[in-house]
Order: sequence, then C-alpha cells, then structure tokens
Amino acid sequence: MSRTATIRVERDAAAALERGARQFMRAWQTGKDLGSHFSFESPEALFRSVTPARWAVIERLQAIGPSTLRGLARALGRDVKAVHRDAHALIAIGLVAKDNKGRLVVPFSRIHAEFDLLARQAA
Repeated sequence: MSRTATIRVERDAAAALERGARQFMRAWQTGKDLGSHFSFESPEALFRSVTPARWAVIERLQAIGPSTLRGLARALGRDVKAVHRDAHALIAIGLVAKDNKGRLVVPFSRIHAEFDLLARQAA
C-alpha cells in the first residue's frame, strides 16, 4: 500500500471544487491513483472533525496495523465506547476504513496536512 492522503484547509470553496475536478480528470485520464484529498473550510472545521483523540487513533492504527475495536482501545488505553465513536467519525470522513475481516485500518501509508496562514494584506 502506497497511498497518500492530503488534508487541506481551503477557505475558498469554489477553488477547492475546481482543484478537485482537475484532480479527478487527471486521475480519469491517466488511470492512476493520485491519492485522496480531504478539504476543510477552516482550521476550526478540521480540528472539530479530526480532534487530538482522533488523530491518536490514526497514529496508533498506522503503528500497529489492522486492529479490532477492542484491541485499538487497549492500545490507546481508552474506553471502547469512546474509541468506537472516534473510529466511526474517522470512517465517515474516510481517514479510517475496515478491511475484509472487519478490522480497523488506515488505508494510507502517508497522511500529509497543509494549510497556509496568510497575513492580512495592506489596503
């Protein structure tokens, strides 16, 4: 597995849609997996969706590989119910998936996050 996920903060929704359409067309034309892209309209939206606890789920799954929910909760030292909630939120986003045995996995070998913080331009 050599897939990359890119997480972006893009305040300009129209530009994000245009970029996504270009990437889709490039993938369609080349037949190659160009990775997965996850866009959020603000840092707040990103941090609401991918909380520190959820980021820990991603990190631990990448470290240990496919895991049952209970095994992951043990590895994290957390309550199974809380890990279940976080894992399913990450599944809904697409950063975590289930393999053919029903175990939780991160389907990416690399997750790259990027966003720019720009100074206000003088008028």
